[in-house]
Amino acid sequence: MSAIVVRAGPRALGRLRERGLRAEDVAIIPGAAGGPKALGLNGLDLALFGDWLPKSPRVRHLIGASIGAWRFAAACRSDPATGLGELARLYAEQRYPPRPGAALVTRKVREMLCALFDGHEEEILASPGLRLHILAVRGRGLLTRDAGVRRTLGFGAAAFANLAGRRHLRHFLERTVFHDARERPPFLDDAGVAGNLLPAGGPAPIRFDAFHTHAVALDRDNLREALVASAAIPMVIEAVPDIPRAPAGVYWDGGLIDYHLHLPYSRSEGLVLYPHFTDRIIPGWLDKALPWRRARGEWLDNVVLVSPSREYLARLPFGKLPDRNDFKRFESDYEGRLAYWKKAVAESERLGDEFLAFAERPDLSRVLPL
Repeated sequence: MSAIVVRAGPRALGRLRERGLRAEDVAIIPGAAGGPKALGLNGLDLALFGDWLPKSPRVRHLIGASIGAWRFAAACRSDPATGLGELARLYAEQRYPPRPGAALVTRKVREMLCALFDGHEEEILASPGLRLHILAVRGRGLLTRDAGVRRTLGFGAAAFANLAGRRHLRHFLERTVFHDARERPPFLDDAGVAGNLLPAGGPAPIRFDAFHTHAVALDRDNLREALVASAAIPMVIEAVPDIPRAPAGVYWDGGLIDYHLHLPYSRSEGLVLYPHFTDRIIPGWLDKALPWRRARGEWLDNVVLVSPSREYLARLPFGKLPDRNDFKRFESDYEGRLAYWKKAVAESERLGDEFLAFAERPDLSRVLPL
């Protein structure tokens, strides 16, 4: 039984046929939003960042939204295996009363991030080979405040606008990339746009799709706030206001625009290696219920996507990766949820082992089109 599925865009498949899958070719690694699903990729992350990639050091761009940003911040610690292990443990051990309020969840999230990253800020921001980029969204219109009725109306209107067309979501949300101060990710390499200045003298928003995209350099003052904002699910975690160095406003979960990170990766000459929860790329969080809203096109030409197989998932408890619904499923059974999630983490070692075996001797007959 195969534990992983490998899909590749046409340019990536050509590279695999010519050279095989080499760590030295990997320039970008995306990390999707998805909350507890990340626990089910822990073994794959450990194989990548603790074993395979360090053997071929080079500059690599890690681009994450929500839990994807947390995974990559952990991987940027000087000991990525320890960072990723602590993330899995602390995330799995979260404990809440029934129907917790946003204030409590926000406090718990901040405590978890403190435990993970306090004292490690400099090593994350100065990682020799890794460049951390964190995605969040900035509210517009009704969503310029995180306030009860206004917020509910704003996200309701945003959902209807998105149903009519993803481009209409731009009236409610803007993308913000909190990027490594040393180097922007390749998909922001658009000097013809990024070099323009607003009348006030600040940088103009970058446009590579329907959304305004703000580029903000990461530093010690905004790293933690960017990580919280990137995972601030509306009504679940409080929005983060006025992040240092970023445009004034309130910031929410980066997955609202970039759920599975459909970005112009083809601007990079290197491979994009995408360890993902599923073999489908859904552009935005509001597109989950829209089966026709699937990423496609030239942006994915150089992407190699690695995900758990259906056979692997079928053998997990409940036949799936952990997800946020488990908090409700195990509302009165903390120990049951913890055991289930720990089982998913332990099983994920198989994903890492099979990836390493595939990378050592790629069987291109297994590679499916992306």
